[in-house]
Amino acid sequence: MQHRVERIVRKAVLLVVFAGIFVGFCFSVRELWNWLMPVIFGLPHIGFWQALGLLLLSRILFGGFRGPGPGRRWGRRLTPEEREKFRQGMQGRCGHVGAQKEEPSV
Repeated sequence: MQHRVERIVRKAVLLVVFAGIFVGFCFSVRELWNWLMPVIFGLPHIGFWQALGLLLLSRILFGGFRGPGPGRRWGRRLTPEEREKFRQGMQGRCGHVGAQKEEPSV
């Protein structure tokens, strides 16, 4: 019973922390917008909810809502076998990869 209560409290604290970070991020977007955009482009000032909408719109347009899937590898290095397979695939498209051109003798 004690362990269950601790888990619930830990999750509640994490939820509050993440909500605070998110709200702080929205406020920082609003402040940056209100500081830069009216001066540079003559755009109107925005409020908190408009900043939230701007964040969501930029996430949809530029980031999506999915993490790295099977086709996306973040921060992963190629193994020597994968590197060789990549080079062979590129040879068919771009010519010989990694070879130095021989200069004609004079």
